[in-house]
Amino acid sequence: MTGTWINIAAVLLGGGLGTLLGNRLPERIRETVLHGIGLVTLMVGIHLTLKTQNTLIVLGSVLVGGLLGEWWRLEAHLERFSNRLRDRMAKRLSARNVQHFTEGFITASLVFCVGPMTILGAIQDGLVGDYSLLAIKSLLDGFTAFAFASSLGVGVLFSILTIFVYQGGLSLLAGLAQNALTAPMIAEMTATGGVLILGIGLLLLELKRIRVANLLPALVVAPLIVAALQALGIPLAP
Repeated sequence: MTGTWINIAAVLLGGGLGTLLGNRLPERIRETVLHGIGLVTLMVGIHLTLKTQNTLIVLGSVLVGGLLGEWWRLEAHLERFSNRLRDRMAKRLSARNVQHFTEGFITASLVFCVGPMTILGAIQDGLVGDYSLLAIKSLLDGFTAFAFASSLGVGVLFSILTIFVYQGGLSLLAGLAQNALTAPMIAEMTATGGVLILGIGLLLLELKRIRVANLLPALVVAPLIVAALQALGIPLAP
């Protein structure tokens, strides 16, 4: 889990600096920075969605995943967990950090844990101790954490809990993950994750409030659809 610890340290460093400096920035600058992040997030989401070999797989994954997420009320549970963290820290937080805590936590958690570098890097780290891919991801996440935290505050720092559980868990279960996830599965998971990232971009731009967390089951549904199609001998390409 060396790569995960490096990733956590990078997010803490970048997010910590962003939190400290963000309080000194005027509201209009923080707003512009947040909208800039939103635009870049949309770009990243579009880039990831292009990894798909069949748009119908992504569509099916998002639809089924969304139904499951709404049924399980994942967004509400995640917000409740985030609010508990916020309430525990309320006495130590500024008004701005309290206001944006949940948004910062959920947004950063999704951005840092959705994507091929998370999956492939965690598997490499767990199997052979090669954390080079996660080290590159850590550098990117550190700068992203700085940008997020400067606008959304200290909630971004608590995304390390999600990184530890999800990315660290993948490293610990790397052998199983490598045997279970084929290249087409990872491609469709990545493309489906891109749709979720697009939802985050729309949220940051204040264009549409999407319950992105309720779409998280789509990341599990995508490889299951690929596995089913492969078992039936149906080609993935449309």
